[in-house]
Amino acid sequence: MKRAPLLFTPITMKGVTLKNRIVVSPMCQYSCNAMDGMPNEWHYVHYGSRAVGGAGLIIVEASAVTSDGRISPQDSGYWSDAHGEAWQKVTKFMQNQGSRVGIQLAHAGRKASTQRPWEGHNGVPDDEGGWEPVAPSSVSFSDNYRKPKEISEQDIKKYIQAFKESTKRSDNYGFDLVELHAAHGYLIHQFLSPLSNKRTDKYGGSFENRTRLLLEIVDEMLSVWPSDKPFWVRISATDYVEGGWDLDQSVQLSKILKQRGVDVIDTSSGGLDLKQKITPGPGYQVPFSEHIRKESEIATCAVGLITNAKQAEEILQKGQADFVALARQILRDPYFALNAAKELDYKIEGPIQYHRA
Repeated sequence: MKRAPLLFTPITMKGVTLKNRIVVSPMCQYSCNAMDGMPNEWHYVHYGSRAVGGAGLIIVEASAVTSDGRISPQDSGYWSDAHGEAWQKVTKFMQNQGSRVGIQLAHAGRKASTQRPWEGHNGVPDDEGGWEPVAPSSVSFSDNYRKPKEISEQDIKKYIQAFKESTKRSDNYGFDLVELHAAHGYLIHQFLSPLSNKRTDKYGGSFENRTRLLLEIVDEMLSVWPSDKPFWVRISATDYVEGGWDLDQSVQLSKILKQRGVDVIDTSSGGLDLKQKITPGPGYQVPFSEHIRKESEIATCAVGLITNAKQAEEILQKGQADFVALARQILRDPYFALNAAKELDYKIEGPIQYHRA
């Protein structure tokens, strides 16, 4: 029997085995029931088709740990058991198709209460279902966004507790993996970067202070997350702006996160500051994943314009990442895994209902 490509070699993290290294990257659908953050039929079909398509791991979209943590009013929430019950209907189907399922827990911070991308890029006022966002400092993301309120130290404790409760809920309702969203200019990233964090208390200033919130959240989440289930953190490796969060700090942080018990750094970039200068191209973020993997000695997931099987296999063969996450490409092709196996001349079994095709 032909030896499996790395892309299709199973991998075990703690007590969870993935049938392949293909990850469906968390992508907001902005399609939850208005105002309550509940997933619906769209999510059942959208995520279910990726599971039928053979992905080893599917991480569902950023789900807010509090109602004010949603990006838009139509974003996914995870602040109640009702959310867990609604998501469980989706996750059970994916797991029955052989995919493992993760949830990305998040808070949008100053990028909250905004329109869905296809509606515009403005803040949503209160009379249209919006709310006052919060942030480490009262600095807006842009002139179009609502000005955030600076979070008090007392409220910081409440948000840490919210992440903890959502983590416990994720286990209770059957998720195989949790990913903490600390990237893309959302709340935790806002604390990490000196461009958005202007605080003068213990949560601002030095590297130690700016990473404090993230580490406190990680510690609380891991205190209730089962030791036999993987725990990932997504970071933006750089802000692409001088004086902002950068790759050296990402390496330093990743070393600390490994010591804390984090299993994988899901390595993205940017999203914090409009002055960022990015030159996107095929696999443009892969070097960040490779560097963090080598320097921090922690497993990584690469993401960013990875569009075909040979490219994904090469990333794994070169040791640039342990997992390969796809976003836009897997929107275009829900059956990427089945087609990737064909591209790599390796046979895998798709759904029995499709065998005659």
